[in-house]
Amino acid sequence: MTNKTIWFVGAIMAFSWPAMADDIPDRAELLKPAPNPAWNNFGAGRPITQEIAPGLYTFSGSARTIFMVTKDGVIATDPATPKDAKAMREEIRKVTDKPVKYVVYSHNHWDHVSGGQIFKDEGAKFISHEKCVQHFKDKPNPEIVMPDITFPKNYTLKLGGRSLELIYLGPNHGDCLVFMRPDSENGKYLFAVDIATPGGAPLTFMAGYDPANWLRTLKELEAMNFSVMIPGHGVPLADKSSITERRKYLEALMAAVKKANDEGMPGDQIPEKVRVPEFAYLRGYELNVRDNVRRMQAYYGIGE
Repeated sequence: MTNKTIWFVGAIMAFSWPAMADDIPDRAELLKPAPNPAWNNFGAGRPITQEIAPGLYTFSGSARTIFMVTKDGVIATDPATPKDAKAMREEIRKVTDKPVKYVVYSHNHWDHVSGGQIFKDEGAKFISHEKCVQHFKDKPNPEIVMPDITFPKNYTLKLGGRSLELIYLGPNHGDCLVFMRPDSENGKYLFAVDIATPGGAPLTFMAGYDPANWLRTLKELEAMNFSVMIPGHGVPLADKSSITERRKYLEALMAAVKKANDEGMPGDQIPEKVRVPEFAYLRGYELNVRDNVRRMQAYYGIGE
């Protein structure tokens, strides 16, 4: 990559912005705690690769992923779609001539894990949590490569003197989501897909989320030893407080819906009347809050 602007913050390491990326806030702005207006200013569009720590890169296409370069090859994650995977492969080639040895799936949802065939054809092995396999069998998609390696709890992938820790916290967004902690800067970073989108409200009906276990997981992530989140959508980096922001939004939403239920508000009025105005600043709030409320109605109405 050429014409990079290098930003130095904290420890001496590089966060490299590509040319023509003037619409992307700098690292210092992105790492300010929630609520952070810079998280609303990220300009998505053409595929972009950024080095966020030595040998650790984030790639953004239709979703965000990461890859690690080691002396013995590359560890890639979530190939998203065939188009995204092809673009990511081209970006990897700009960084290194080493082959992609492993591809790690964050979870089973097609928007993150389709498109891996280009890496399989080059000899990569695929890794996922064991519970993802049944989803791939029950809802087959010809563009998804079945995993070669699965694990029941946690797993540490090692390659070329580097490691990627895969952390399973049980059901939350589906039942096979794993969080990935690269060895960079003593575990400072956590790749956390779909559990929270910094500065944004959850999408519509929050399909695939178990509210109680989602909250539990967010609290467990808050207690973990990392300081920077790499999300599966949106900004390249965010302060760990983005996890807390999502947890507080869910707690407020659930409390407001439960209160309306307990006070006997008619069910058809709850989506129109229940709001959490203290979170109106979140990106997508007005568009999604009614469906967010409806999702919690289902939780309190049928326990699902």
